[in-house]
Amino acid sequence: MIQTLSNIKHKDSSNFFLIAGPCAIENEEMAMNIAERVVKIADKYQIPYIFKGSFRKANRSRIDSFTGIGDEKALAIIRKVGETFDVPTTTDIHEPYQAELAAAYVDVLQIPAFLVRQTDLVVAAAKTGKHVTLKKGQFLSPEAMKFPVEKVTDSGNTNVAIIERGTMLGYGDLVVDYRGIPAMQNYAPVILDITHSLQQPNQASGVTGGKPELIETIAKAGIAVGADGIFIETHPDPSCAMSDGANMLQLDLLEDLLEKLTRVRQAIL
Repeated sequence: MIQTLSNIKHKDSSNFFLIAGPCAIENEEMAMNIAERVVKIADKYQIPYIFKGSFRKANRSRIDSFTGIGDEKALAIIRKVGETFDVPTTTDIHEPYQAELAAAYVDVLQIPAFLVRQTDLVVAAAKTGKHVTLKKGQFLSPEAMKFPVEKVTDSGNTNVAIIERGTMLGYGDLVVDYRGIPAMQNYAPVILDITHSLQQPNQASGVTGGKPELIETIAKAGIAVGADGIFIETHPDPSCAMSDGANMLQLDLLEDLLEKLTRVRQAIL
């Protein structure tokens, strides 16, 4: 059973929790291989783990960008991952009708940053009774996230968390304001999305760039200031990933990173 997100607080857990997986579900073999590796690492360091994979990519710069392998096919793969490894799963939704569709397959529904002010979408996710994670809009202050959280709780669902994923700096870069983590913890547990915080959107090529060499820096800082969880997209070969490869963590580097983050966490308790 997934631990209630509302009960995951800094003082209640000896470790942060982890949301990790590929940006998009490309095929079953890839998803299962990633999950198997992450489960073993998470178990080793006693890190509560939620598998993440997008069943559809709706927010694309170009019409020829990869969007998915088919909704129900991808969702079935995510469900198989959860059942095979006995871990909770999450995926993002983009339209209200997708809430019920995805809820039949996953434990946590994620609202994308660009859509976090869409009331119908947030309420539809809340009313499924599933856990809901709200990505902070790149255009929103930390304090403004109070209102999307209230949309979930006012819909009768208290299982909600916030995902910080950076704030737009000019047209083509993001910055993480770590003051926002304790500010948003007044409303809900806060997860730091390490890899999306290092995106460089709006590139002339129409393909988002990134700075994966800073993943460890961003992650250490997030744990040090008390983030309840971290979110990392990972892939065996990011250069071949169908989506967001430029800012993903190579899977072989994940264990070293999590070992270091666990030591940071222990140091601040």
